[in-house]
Amino acid sequence: MLLGLGAALGAAVVFGIAAILQAVGSRKVPTGSELDPRRLAGFVVALLKQPAFLAALVLNLAGFGLHFVALRLLPLYLAQAGIAASLVVTALLATRLMSDRLSAIEWSAVVGVCVGLGLLAVSAGEAGHSARHHGLSIGLIVGLVAIAVLGGLASRSQHASSTALLGLLAGLGYAGVAISARLLPDGSIGELLSAPATYTLPLSGALAFVLYSLALQRGSVTLATTPMIALQTITPAAVGVLVLDDAVRDGWYAGALGGFVLTAIGALILVRFESVKDTSGEAAGADGVAGGSATGSATSTEARPAGPDPR
Repeated sequence: MLLGLGAALGAAVVFGIAAILQAVGSRKVPTGSELDPRRLAGFVVALLKQPAFLAALVLNLAGFGLHFVALRLLPLYLAQAGIAASLVVTALLATRLMSDRLSAIEWSAVVGVCVGLGLLAVSAGEAGHSARHHGLSIGLIVGLVAIAVLGGLASRSQHASSTALLGLLAGLGYAGVAISARLLPDGSIGELLSAPATYTLPLSGALAFVLYSLALQRGSVTLATTPMIALQTITPAAVGVLVLDDAVRDGWYAGALGGFVLTAIGALILVRFESVKDTSGEAAGADGVAGGSATGSATSTEARPAGPDPR
């Protein structure tokens, strides 16, 4: 339990740093890109040419390694709540690196996330089984195809609604990563190669990463990130408890539910700190980019018509 919890918190720190870098890099790529197989390669290459995005990719891969350990050792509701705490890291970094300030509500959200994680850690029971679950494996495959199709359709629009939809689909993709990690068999290489989860895990992760990058281009980061955080936290938690038998300590169901709600709500309140409004503004100025860039100037994204204020 301690190893898994430490891995989840370590992943939260890494993901919190990567979030700022990914937003900066994504918004330097033209917003005309679509999730079209004919254009996808060019879109990915354009992203990888951005140093900030490349650094975010490396950090996300490192964070996933830690996250994977947590997913294998902890109940999914605890592992995913720990990852949602990455927004606390991003918020605290924003106060130091971008001279931002936390309001009283946002400080309350930081405390709420910490208290919520504490409640979850105390109330968590044993992780459920990780054996093959054929029905769930089929669901992951069908879901992956559906996410790709819907993502392709949503990416054709520059409307604010497409930002929210792409963020939602990215959240479902990351939920697929968490569930796939639990379903991976512990046996031989042959069993691993024959397990659908071996393939749905990387495909779901890659698709979610691209969808979230597309969402970041199109509108406010809050609008992109709020549905993503909600879906990638709630969906695996529900599957873990209802399907994979993740346990809660006897007498601690109320504590577990309260901790999960505190963590989720606190994370959603802190979403605005991934807007990197100051960082992106400085980058735009350094590059001589006019105010028509995807991030604009140092002006807060909260004033943008696309939505309230990162991931």
